[in-house]
Amino acid sequence: QVQLVESGGGLVQPGGSLRLSCVVSGSSFRFYHMGWYRQAPGKQRELVARISSEGITKFEDSVKGRFTISRDNAKNTVYLEMNSLKPEDTAVYYCNALLRSTSTQGIYNWGQGTQVTVSS
Repeated sequence: QVQLVESGGGLVQPGGSLRLSCVVSGSSFRFYHMGWYRQAPGKQRELVARISSEGITKFEDSVKGRFTISRDNAKNTVYLEMNSLKPEDTAVYYCNALLRSTSTQGIYNWGQGTQVTVSS
């Protein structure tokens, strides 16, 4: 079973930056399309950024221009660089593999996530 381990969250002031990492177990990472999701209290989990196995990226409108997604296939890791953070970015952030580059649903069991809190 593929395991997903997220890290890099924390408390940051509005306007600040964080870089999240997600390490994916197994030997097939380079073939995966990957997504970063977030779930705020009382809300459904939403996909905010995705990167295809070929490196094509796409972002949800609320994070476009502020977040960057990248991957390092040699390290089985996908990153989410978050800049100009806003209080509404506060959530638990998760990664998962996507069945297709256009999918929105994660295909593996969710990891523990990493908490991002944006507050002054």
